[in-house]
Amino acid sequence: METKTLSKIQQEGIKALINTLGPVDTVRFIQIYDPGYGDYTSERKTWLPDDPEDYFKTIEKRREEKKSNSS
Repeated sequence: METKTLSKIQQEGIKALINTLGPVDTVRFIQIYDPGYGDYTSERKTWLPDDPEDYFKTIEKRREEKKSNSS
């Protein structure tokens, strides 16, 4: 019995997924198992305001700007 390299197993696995699911659903399937990176809980503090009202005001301002630009 031949021992396959991890690279070979990965290639055959991707090929099998594409043959079964198609390319788009293969990507979606793989994304399920991608843990991502970073720490959302701590990082969100750098881009979300402390006060939720400030956040909602920003959204409303952008909506108003979009309305005035599309008119």
